[in-house]
Amino acid sequence: MIHLITKAQKGNERAFLKLFQKYEADIYRMAYVYVKNENDALDVVQEVAYRSFKKIETLKNPKYFKTWLIKITITCSIDIIRKNKKVVHLKPESHEQIGIEDKDISLSITLQEFLEQLNEHERSIVMLKYYEGYTFKEISKLLNLPLGTVKSVLYRSIHKLQKEFKEADFHE
Repeated sequence: MIHLITKAQKGNERAFLKLFQKYEADIYRMAYVYVKNENDALDVVQEVAYRSFKKIETLKNPKYFKTWLIKITITCSIDIIRKNKKVVHLKPESHEQIGIEDKDISLSITLQEFLEQLNEHERSIVMLKYYEGYTFKEISKLLNLPLGTVKSVLYRSIHKLQKEFKEADFHE
């Protein structure tokens, strides 16, 4: 993969395309979580492709290519949300499109609604930690935040989610 990144950094479009296609589904899923509709998520994927191709020479460490793409995805998603300034509620049929295989659709929707209670900053950290499996250190680098801040924001967000969960009396 590092060989492909080096080629892409030298302007090889085919190498870049091959790399991008490897992570395209991850980019789409992350974008969809933010923008909550297929069209905007596809716009984000397209914008990420454009921005990452234009700036791939700025990628310092090829080992973090996926992390770099996810960071661009978050930035593009937030840009679209701010541009649209609209709220689109998650529809149950949308779960098939984003690849959620959870049989309990109402639980998935509820979790999505809980995540929407968090601000963009908190949601990004929760998503990166629990949906993408990044470590605290990786999230810290990705979002340019001190490690302690990432941890405290995550724990505060989890506490908020637990509180929301209890208030919803979800166990009945």
